[in-house]
Amino acid sequence: MRKLLPLIGSHPGGRSALTCRFRCGDACFHETPNTSDNAYVGDVIAGVISRRSALRAAAVVTVAGAAGAAVVGPGAEQAVAHGGRPGHGGHRPGTGNGTAARGLRFTPVAPNTRDQVSVPKGYAQEVVIRWGDPILRGAPEFDEKRQSAKAQAGQFGYNNDFLSLLPLDERGREHGGARRQVLVANHEYTDEVLMFAGYDPENPTREQVEIAWAAHGLSVVVVEEERRSGKLTPVCRHRLNRRLTTTSRFEVTGPAAGHPLLRTSADRRGTIVLGTLNNCAGGTTPWGTTLHGEENFNQYFAHAEKVTDPETAARLKRYGISGGASERKWERFDRRFDLSKEPNEANRHGWVVELDPYDPDSTPRKRTALGRFKHEAAQPRLTRDGRPVVYMGDDEKFDYFYKFVSSKRMRKGDSRADREHNLTLLDEGTLYVAKLTGDSPADQIDGTGKLPADGEFDGSGQWIPLATAGPRGDVSHVPGMSAAEVFVFTRLAGDKVGATKMDRPEDVEPSPRTGKVYIALTNNSDRGKEGKAPADEANPRNANKHGQVLELTEYREDPTSTRFAWSLFLVAGDPEDPATYFAGFPKEKVSPISCPDNVAFDPHGNLWISTDGNALGSHDGLFGVATSGPRKGELKQFLTVPTGAETCGPVIQDRRVLVAVQHPGEVDGASVEKPASQWPDGPGRIVRPSVVAVWRADGGDIGV
Repeated sequence: MRKLLPLIGSHPGGRSALTCRFRCGDACFHETPNTSDNAYVGDVIAGVISRRSALRAAAVVTVAGAAGAAVVGPGAEQAVAHGGRPGHGGHRPGTGNGTAARGLRFTPVAPNTRDQVSVPKGYAQEVVIRWGDPILRGAPEFDEKRQSAKAQAGQFGYNNDFLSLLPLDERGREHGGARRQVLVANHEYTDEVLMFAGYDPENPTREQVEIAWAAHGLSVVVVEEERRSGKLTPVCRHRLNRRLTTTSRFEVTGPAAGHPLLRTSADRRGTIVLGTLNNCAGGTTPWGTTLHGEENFNQYFAHAEKVTDPETAARLKRYGISGGASERKWERFDRRFDLSKEPNEANRHGWVVELDPYDPDSTPRKRTALGRFKHEAAQPRLTRDGRPVVYMGDDEKFDYFYKFVSSKRMRKGDSRADREHNLTLLDEGTLYVAKLTGDSPADQIDGTGKLPADGEFDGSGQWIPLATAGPRGDVSHVPGMSAAEVFVFTRLAGDKVGATKMDRPEDVEPSPRTGKVYIALTNNSDRGKEGKAPADEANPRNANKHGQVLELTEYREDPTSTRFAWSLFLVAGDPEDPATYFAGFPKEKVSPISCPDNVAFDPHGNLWISTDGNALGSHDGLFGVATSGPRKGELKQFLTVPTGAETCGPVIQDRRVLVAVQHPGEVDGASVEKPASQWPDGPGRIVRPSVVAVWRADGGDIGV
């Protein structure tokens, strides 16, 4: 008889045991990898003068366009003159009266538990592409009872997460010249009990494992836009369509390429890796490539307990790798997943991958200059002189927030030489980690989420350099670690320099209008527990189950600066809970939100937030919130997703919202034979993760 999955209680937020087991290997139930004694945000309080004179007087509001040009925005001088804090634009809290912010003028969707994608009145929706839909030549239509690794390698992958829509200078002749775009998607992980009937987790078959290998990775698929709506249709078998899987070739570039720490018996040069694992969120670069974060890669590797070298074992443990057999048992079918045989294989994962979606023959590259950790995402902006700066979060309880500043300038041309140059931008530069200090006395941060006397959670911070990669050699800024060790074991470097422990820093997005950086901190059920980090001003609630969004303003609005100001823009949860905060906007006029995960901006400068693990009892969803003006903090729910699903990868265009509906039906006890959801194809059909497009039924702009 098929062995049943054990139920695990007390899961953080609203996640099911099934989600925790297959997505991140029950990370929350393992010992927290960060056991350093780094100072917490509240341990050292920033001086009033340093915070409120030096940083505030220097702050200006900028517009961070494609060239990074700085201009003074409305209200900047008034904010400085009247003591307004950077990031708050001198605005008093909104009253909630009048018309919603442009881009957010829709009737909010009420929290619900419906097994569907629910959208506002007057909006239409449709599934764009499902797991298993063919995208490559020769790939068959999906048949849940006749799955094969060969078929899956030509079909859209499983558990879509990050999405990017890129322009394509091409129109479909057969559809009256309809405009086409390139859709790029991450496929984070596989949920075998929802993929295969009769799945035995203790004894997976080789075919099941190879299907799972093919269902991981990335998809590139051209889509065609219907002229009078937001409907998108995949262009199957287009020349740009592509699948990259667990067995595809990836090139290692940057300072760690070729280092002995990345060499294995199959790759003695340490420059070519098979596969990309657990691709979560990502980013889109100004030079037309996409970035993909390798997140919970640790769960795929087995037999760390057999590693005898104490230094290697300690490094593995810091990355959450311990124990015996893995959940999926891949080590039975490929020795590279067995750390007792290939102890360096884990070092070849946990990077940011860069993909050129316009070149189907190119080899994607793992950018080692951006450091190695559980990358949720990587989103670049440009400096005034055209150098990319990439912001990144390490999605683990009590781990850190990073940025990378390139030493090379982007070329704006589209020649072959320009593109080849731009594909080297992320190999040279300096990697930093963030240290935050609070602005309020420690006794005013009591772990309940109560605002301190000055009325907000805020403070200052510094970027601590870790290592610099350059053409004439690499330099470590961390005593006792070589540059290569810093890039390969970035978490350990952050430990040594005293970086700030955060509540699971996930997706990060710089505002294209103001340059301010928004960081989603999803939750941290261990905050304040005995032996764990207590609440501090940036992470103000013990047993934090709802999360928060932090707003960061670089000193002088210069992304290369080593100083910044910060404030909590949003403290999530039920608006009736006094511990919640919505940038000062009246809480009786906002939607409840829990567990912010992915973030994106719309064309009007509003921040859109997707959630993962709603701890308020309703389904996850997508929310829009104004980040400036008199309605700053007004948060409205735009959609909800089906039973067991998570909202991922939002893309917000003028006339379309795109979301990835990940792991629908992932509920404790669910299986192929006993589905918990009937989405998207109805009763009697297998549950399939999918990409959904939403648009206004009358063809107008979103939220206008």
